[in-house]
Amino acid sequence: MAEKSGKAFDFKLFRRLITFTNPYRLTFYFVAFSAILLSVFAVLRPHLLKLTIDETIEPKKSELLVFFISMMLGVLLLEAIFQFLFIYFANWLGQEVIRDIRVKLFKHMLGFKKQYYDQSAVGRLVTRAVSDIETIASIFSQGLFMIISDLLKMIAILGYMLYQSWQLTLLVLAVLPFIVYATRVFQKKMKAAFEEVRIQVSNLNSFVQERITGMKIVQLFTREETEYNSFKEINEKHKKGWIRTVWYNSIFFPIAEMSSSVTIGLIVWFGGLKAAQGDVITLGVVVAFIELSQMLFRPLRQIADKFNSLQMGMVAANRVFGILDTDSKITNNGTLTLEHVKGKINFSDVVFSYVKGEEVLKSISLTVDAGETVAIVGATGAGKSTIINLLSRFYEIDSGVISIDDTNIKDIDLQSLRNHIAVVLQDVFLFADTILNNITLNNPDISEEQVQSAAKEIGIHDFIMSLPDGYHYNVKERGAMLSSGQRQLISFLRAYVTNPGILVLDEATSSIDSHSEELIQNATGKITTGRTSIVIAHRLATIKNADKIIVMDQGEIVEQGNHNELLEIDGGYYRNLYEVQFAEV
Repeated sequence: MAEKSGKAFDFKLFRRLITFTNPYRLTFYFVAFSAILLSVFAVLRPHLLKLTIDETIEPKKSELLVFFISMMLGVLLLEAIFQFLFIYFANWLGQEVIRDIRVKLFKHMLGFKKQYYDQSAVGRLVTRAVSDIETIASIFSQGLFMIISDLLKMIAILGYMLYQSWQLTLLVLAVLPFIVYATRVFQKKMKAAFEEVRIQVSNLNSFVQERITGMKIVQLFTREETEYNSFKEINEKHKKGWIRTVWYNSIFFPIAEMSSSVTIGLIVWFGGLKAAQGDVITLGVVVAFIELSQMLFRPLRQIADKFNSLQMGMVAANRVFGILDTDSKITNNGTLTLEHVKGKINFSDVVFSYVKGEEVLKSISLTVDAGETVAIVGATGAGKSTIINLLSRFYEIDSGVISIDDTNIKDIDLQSLRNHIAVVLQDVFLFADTILNNITLNNPDISEEQVQSAAKEIGIHDFIMSLPDGYHYNVKERGAMLSSGQRQLISFLRAYVTNPGILVLDEATSSIDSHSEELIQNATGKITTGRTSIVIAHRLATIKNADKIIVMDQGEIVEQGNHNELLEIDGGYYRNLYEVQFAEV
């Protein structure tokens, strides 16, 4: 990975990036070949101009003038064709590469632990996956090949200049070190500036994404003015980052232009005197050197500009590879594929902590028999939802064993494991898509007829059909077109149609209206029959009929039993909860 030092270029990072061009080698070589041809054409034009002046205009041989002009036009046409091919395929290659990187990045991110997303800002991840990767394309379209092409042109031009006149070449080279030094300083300064720009872009994206997502909270608590001022501050830092790059450009390019003008003056002065004295330096050579010097300095100035694009791309690549190098995946060494799950669940001395040294679950041991409906209750933070996350292996346990049907879940293929566990969460997430696609999640194995049949079974078909376009109704971003109760019903149906071996309801009825709750309760009775079900709830009325109730407090199981058994415990945790919720007014 590129270091955040003053180092102008990181070859290790560059070599890694170039490996993504391997599938497109032919295009890569063609672009390189075009760069070589363009350097040849760059020398041919001044050479033909020199011949035109020395062999037709100065000796007044007009019969050759048309020939040389035709030659120049031919060279110009060929140069234009290859310039087009060069630019087109360099950009094409860049787009192919970033497509492959973006696909690889997204696939990598799909496998991250839940803990990674708990600790990462969404705006920054979006920046890496979208704008940073787009910036990488500039390495190929405006950076690498353009720089190579310009360097080849400069080498060809210097070789030709030396061949024509070493004296005039020395004049040109006398100014060149100053421009090279200025370019080197410019490159280093711009690298640091662009790193700052990328940081500010990430901060800006993250801030805007969070505020737009949480706009309801901002407006509810009248924080518009505060957030507006915070945005202005972040935006000001973003502006200053870009102004810094503009400042360096404003200094460098006038210096380069002035140096170029000084060089032309020296060529005209020295070359003109020599031509007037009848020296080997002819008028055609002087004119050719004027054009050649501009062609020599122009690529140098462009190299500096294109090096900026290369630097921006390298900084972006560094950030993207930083995510690609992040090892935050659940180890999937399981080889067993579950065909059918009876549903027996066992936690044996399970210890887990989100932060090392701060245990959330403390040697939890529990058994859920196949087909049982087990409820887990307890105060917020007791560890109820954590148990569910560990069962689906969203997090790795510190110690202990979790098994399903007497098989350690670490020995089961991760996808196979999760395919047999369906979860209905309290906070329902719906995509900006149709109801049907939100239920099936584009699973081709679940037909619309199956979805409708399942909806009828649990009694929500009529509700869906009452919406415009029914199952094809677009719920918009995060299901904004539906009420919280309606979103919960869709989530419930989404879990039901997968026909899971294990069903988990995590606070699934805590935020819905009475009618929706009644639908959920009826559906719960239907689908939990003969299926292992785990219900996490604050509202004890919803779990009175559970086969077993597990009471948790501060990461430990403090009570177990059915509803009646737990109520008989004098001073018991569950009995206290029940009495608080159902106390007579």
